[in-house]
Amino acid sequence: MKTLLLVRHAKSSWSDPTLTDRIRPLSGRGKHDVIKMGERLANRGVKPDLLVSSPAVRALETAKAIGKEIEYKKKNISVNDRLYACQPRDILEIVKDFDNGLSYVMLVGHNPELTDFVHLFTDSVAYMSTCAMLELRFYVDAWADIARENLQDIFYDFPKNEI
Repeated sequence: MKTLLLVRHAKSSWSDPTLTDRIRPLSGRGKHDVIKMGERLANRGVKPDLLVSSPAVRALETAKAIGKEIEYKKKNISVNDRLYACQPRDILEIVKDFDNGLSYVMLVGHNPELTDFVHLFTDSVAYMSTCAMLELRFYVDAWADIARENLQDIFYDFPKNEI
């Protein structure tokens, strides 16, 4: 079984219009939401083998805040430049290259890339809102084998979801 947890970065700040897209930080609401979602993951006992983030500031801040809540060491967060301004097929290549010794990987990225990537496997999630989390479980032994037909289960959560 391989489990992929996709996380869209939390809400970013637009308060400084001089900042480029890549260096926009989280907004106040984003910081609040990411802690809330990190707590939900911690309550579910989520312990990824690997946490991978886009290099964009808002994505990396999201990854670090979630990591803190689930007790994942900040120094172990992997940054992959290919997760910024990419295509769904790029994400698929990244995932298929994961070491097969890893069973559970968390990936923090952006929209529309994540939503489009999700649609390669399921149509049950129309859109990934900010700080949304989608867990995809595949009945496979190798990351290279993940496909729509071997998707076993999904779990979708987002900040406004009343669990």
